[in-house]
Amino acid sequence: MDDFNGELLALARERSGLTKRDLARKMDCSERIVGRWERGAPPGTENISKLGRVLNRPTSFFFGGAPDHLPVESVSFRALTRMTSSDRTRALALARMTLRLNAWLEESFKLPKPEIPDLRHQQQDPEAAAMSLRARWSLGDKPIKSMVALLEYKGIRVFSLAEDCRELNAYAFWYGRTPFVFLNQGKSSEASRFDAAHELGHLVLHQHGSASGRTAEHEANAFAGAFLMPRSSLVAFAPRSHSLPRLIQAKGRWNVSVAALAYRLREIGLISEWNYRSLCIEIQKAGFRTSEPDSAPRETSQVFAKVFSALREEKVGKREVAARLGWTIDELESVVFGPGLVAMRGGDAASRVPTPKPSLRVLK
Repeated sequence: MDDFNGELLALARERSGLTKRDLARKMDCSERIVGRWERGAPPGTENISKLGRVLNRPTSFFFGGAPDHLPVESVSFRALTRMTSSDRTRALALARMTLRLNAWLEESFKLPKPEIPDLRHQQQDPEAAAMSLRARWSLGDKPIKSMVALLEYKGIRVFSLAEDCRELNAYAFWYGRTPFVFLNQGKSSEASRFDAAHELGHLVLHQHGSASGRTAEHEANAFAGAFLMPRSSLVAFAPRSHSLPRLIQAKGRWNVSVAALAYRLREIGLISEWNYRSLCIEIQKAGFRTSEPDSAPRETSQVFAKVFSALREEKVGKREVAARLGWTIDELESVVFGPGLVAMRGGDAASRVPTPKPSLRVLK
């Protein structure tokens, strides 16, 4: 049996948003004792059970090897300056925990290999970078049906977020040669698609944290707008009348928010600055900044759909997958795009994962 690992206790505490002092209060012990446990001192069977209850985690989580640390500067957060230290710590803890899930997936399934070019030389021209990537991926200027499916097809590991934090929109990072993207599912489908394109911009323009701050965010935003709404496509299909109702009617072609469409039309000169400002006022008054009109269905994961379909055939249920990771079922569902996708039945032994590696292929 593996030994107790204090680093995993620290990881569970950070994921719960607790300080050492907070955990000490809940455990009726001193902060010094918690520190000793996190440095590797065995807490004892009774305390380990209590830690599991306090941190809402199977006790098996505290045993085995710990995932690698992720430096905060290597992760691109969409709203880093507005995030609290606690929110950032929780997000980094989730990212580390998901490395364990991804390792298990890669051991059990044949996932798409990353095909993400290094476009750092085009940081100064994000629109050119977006068009270059579309050309590399043979997308032309057609609308992208599903950003999640496209990223997965190109080898990016895409996970969902169920965080109650408005500032935690999305984030991305490289782990070795594998890119990861996390998308908050509390937003509209259109906003989440833009977040996905924004994080893709970071991955190709700012590999391994090569840039950060407002400049990098501006570059990723410009990349996302151009990637989702190519200039040639807008010139050909944007409505000639730029009233708010016409933009709402037109935005479905690109599956973007009405605010993003208005901004992009202004950016490429199809509407004037005055027209854009008037539209912004109308959008704000109508409440469309927070509630998207005529919103499209939410995108989900094709990779996880195939993974759990294969597991069902092996009679492996979500309880076994969660137990293998030392996670709760709710936690597993929160990162694989919702409970509906992983509603599996059957299976008793966590070790009963498919031995052959199904070749998972996702569609563009």
